[in-house]
Amino acid sequence: MVTDTKTITPQQRYELIGKLIDELKLRRCSYDTGKTYISYVKNFLKSEKTPHDFLLLQGENTTSTMRTVYFSLKFFYENVLHQPFSEKIPLAKQSLRIPIVLSKDELNRMLEQTTNLKHKLVLSLLYYAGLRLNEVRNLRWQDIDIERDMIHVKITKGSKERIVFLHEKVKELLKKSGINNEGLLVPSQYGGLYNKRTIQLIVKKASEKAGIVKNVTPHTLRHSFATHLLENGVDIRYIQHLLGHKNLQTTQIYTHVANKDITRLAQFL
Repeated sequence: MVTDTKTITPQQRYELIGKLIDELKLRRCSYDTGKTYISYVKNFLKSEKTPHDFLLLQGENTTSTMRTVYFSLKFFYENVLHQPFSEKIPLAKQSLRIPIVLSKDELNRMLEQTTNLKHKLVLSLLYYAGLRLNEVRNLRWQDIDIERDMIHVKITKGSKERIVFLHEKVKELLKKSGINNEGLLVPSQYGGLYNKRTIQLIVKKASEKAGIVKNVTPHTLRHSFATHLLENGVDIRYIQHLLGHKNLQTTQIYTHVANKDITRLAQFL
């Protein structure tokens, strides 16, 4: 049993990381998750420390980082070493963070200020379909059903495919850009996947041009999609499906920012 990393040779470390990569691939973990787990496990193997002591080193990091390190080691022990991960270091529950949400007017200003057709399509997919950044990057023409007004989202977090509606605004932009039968919906100038940083900059610049002072990210548009649906009376379970959330509790965060009921309380003052 591996209780610490002092006796592990460089060659053994190399072999263990190779096995870790294989296990991550078998479980179809996302690229970002795999990259993070590999990084933390590499640091752990080089640290010459026990899991307990290595976790203690993370004490000054955020709760989110601490949890990620913990689950990286847990995955490594259980799936690569085939050993129980017995550490019981208490993990504080993540604090409730209320998501930033844009008004419809702010979103309209962002789209109006964006003249580049591809950039406008990216913004529209983030808001009118509620897609994650990586889902937009991986969306292909074959995933679009123009006749039935549906989008088949295949590359998703947790590998859970889902169907979302094709909004008329997105449909109009697709027609303007020219309908294709294959290939990426929003490819880079070289034909490959759009760079994540590029999409982040598209959103940032659009929000700045629209005069929005909030910290707007690609996920802000997804938050706004869910909140606006909830404010307009859409059942939260439908929203859960559209967002691809495994647990309803994840979707319920939007009840904290939806103002359809909150604003009504003002009449009692």
